[in-house]
Amino acid sequence: MMKKFSSIRYMYIRSHLYAVFLTTVILLSVLLSIHVLVSPDWLSAMSIFVFILLYVLLGLVISVYAGFKSSGEIKERLDYLSVLITQFANGNYQSRVYFNESDEVTRISNEMNELGEKLQNQVKSLQRMADEKADFAKSSHKAAVIEERQRLARDLHDAVSQQLFAITMMSEAALKQLDIDSEVAKTQLRDVADSALKAQTEMRALLLHLRPVHLSGEPLPIGVKKLIDELKQKTNMNFTVSIDEDIELSETTEEHVFRIIQESLSNTLRHAAASEAKIKIFIRANELFLHISDNGEGFNVDEDTNRKTSYGLKTMRERSEELGGTFTIRSIQGEGTYLDIRIPC
Repeated sequence: MMKKFSSIRYMYIRSHLYAVFLTTVILLSVLLSIHVLVSPDWLSAMSIFVFILLYVLLGLVISVYAGFKSSGEIKERLDYLSVLITQFANGNYQSRVYFNESDEVTRISNEMNELGEKLQNQVKSLQRMADEKADFAKSSHKAAVIEERQRLARDLHDAVSQQLFAITMMSEAALKQLDIDSEVAKTQLRDVADSALKAQTEMRALLLHLRPVHLSGEPLPIGVKKLIDELKQKTNMNFTVSIDEDIELSETTEEHVFRIIQESLSNTLRHAAASEAKIKIFIRANELFLHISDNGEGFNVDEDTNRKTSYGLKTMRERSEELGGTFTIRSIQGEGTYLDIRIPC
């Protein structure tokens, strides 16, 4: 309620009411002075009271009306500026606003337009730098392959290798219990099956990273559909994919977006325990929108301490920002994770 009364309209009304108050005090002082010093017949105490009362009543009505009327235009212009700032915050740097008046608000709008143009040029510079970085990455492909192999080796040792060792130990224990207590042996064999399934899921996620980082000249929609078709054959997850067929992006942007999708699905396979995943890619108002979601376990984005998951999120965020885009992630424990990316085209 207090926030509403602090708006621009009520500021105008308060200023008009303040003017009415000052004028009333001055008029009352002058009339009372004349009444006391001169005492004319036409100026009685009752006439002063009636005049001041009528003036105050009319002043209140006129102040409210004039305040709303005179503040309407300035409020509308400020709303335009607010929308422009929101567009800039969402990555839409092509938005502009123009006013015909020659005042301070017009000067601010012109400065905001210049800011949008500068931000748009910076996005183009970032994308150009991303292209140059992509060319450099191709020239240093061998070093990247060695680094990826080392990372996969660490993941295999930290995850799959330990799970296989645990499966071996539980299998040996189950064999020993088979003749002694069959129920205990069954329980241990169920644990073996669960561990084997986890190891299989982890291995599939690691194999997903072994796919080519580049699309090898294929358009983004075809590359993503091939990736999903492969995952459908190797996992029990249900995938829903929606991609605009007429998407035209630079080679660097397509590779970054493809790698983001690859990294996101890898995290889903390894950590989410999800049964469904959705991918939606489309272009609206010169912006590429990428939405990825799953119905997995979810996690606390602010308090997540899982180093592997955080590394994947950091990589996806960096790839988005390299293209001048925005990266947003929401996750609800027990309900799933939602990833939204906007990239200027």
